[in-house]
Amino acid sequence: MAEVEIGRGKSARRAYGLDEVGLAPTRRTRDASEVDLSWQIDAYELDLPVLGAAMDSVMSPATAATLGAAGGLGVVDLEGLWTRHADPDTLLAELADLDDVDEVRRRLRTWYDAPFDPELMIERVHQMQEAGHVVAGAVSPRRVAGLADTLARAELDLLVILGSVISAEHVSQRDDVLNLKSFVRELETPVLVGGCSSYQHALHLMRTGAAGVLVGVDGGSTATADSVIGVASPMATAVADVRAARMRHLDESGVYVHVIANGGIRSGGDIAKAAACGADAVMIGGTFAGASDAPGRGWHWARSSVHGDLPQGDIVRVPAAGADLATVVNGPAADGSGRTNLAGGLRQAMATTGYSTVKELQKAELVVTGHGS
Repeated sequence: MAEVEIGRGKSARRAYGLDEVGLAPTRRTRDASEVDLSWQIDAYELDLPVLGAAMDSVMSPATAATLGAAGGLGVVDLEGLWTRHADPDTLLAELADLDDVDEVRRRLRTWYDAPFDPELMIERVHQMQEAGHVVAGAVSPRRVAGLADTLARAELDLLVILGSVISAEHVSQRDDVLNLKSFVRELETPVLVGGCSSYQHALHLMRTGAAGVLVGVDGGSTATADSVIGVASPMATAVADVRAARMRHLDESGVYVHVIANGGIRSGGDIAKAAACGADAVMIGGTFAGASDAPGRGWHWARSSVHGDLPQGDIVRVPAAGADLATVVNGPAADGSGRTNLAGGLRQAMATTGYSTVKELQKAELVVTGHGS
């Protein structure tokens, strides 16, 4: 694999973001009405390869139901405001009239200081189940083992174990370190784990028995990992590397592990390019945070953005989509940015390049455009 010398005795591999690659035209096109955007993970078939990010500014039980009705999968942060407050929507409504990011940060820190309530977590999951869609929730690696009994009572359809970087082998002197391989195999609930960004890293996670891995290290619109801790993960290269790990794991075990691109997916074109790199689906945050019915009221953050000692992630105002979440997903588009009617953008990309399914789109040829920074 090509490397560039960055100084005497030190080289680095060139990596690419999604904005630096594009789909190459093919010899055939296809009618958009003949394109199938559906995909299946474990026993669950979904109409769209789109997950809503497990961030309080993006997904609430209500918006998860909206996304489910639109064909996608909402993932609610089960350690966030929805499991700390009986009525977080009333709190979040206060953000609508705020323009000072420092004041937003102060209020968020106060709200996240409230204790986590396991019984409220179960209540939120049951609330989502009433909507009749696939129910997914996310917890952190440090807390998931202690929540095993509570998660079993909640009866999630899919569990997401999500950190900025998650590993199957965590080195520590503590006695209560999570053995991810043992934990995943003991659960009856299918598990998605992430983030990861490299071939070997992904292969280790796949060998835990996970149904899917999330690719990306803090790569969305709130991301500051590059400046805070120096870790970077350009998405196109990361997904391609994890795709290769999936193929090796499939050869070794006969088990197909789904690859989900998580971070920096802004438009239907980005979804198409992520799929061409090898992704089965994408997780979207900032674009959904701009929807008129998003719980963050135009503000967007990760829970790590308000960490008391070392925040990783900005609190940002996102561009207003000029539409509700259902319209952002399925249109009609409000403008030509590609940030509304995401499904339509993906469908047209597939029709233009002649692919009828997302799985087939993974075979698409890519070109380096050089548009990235």
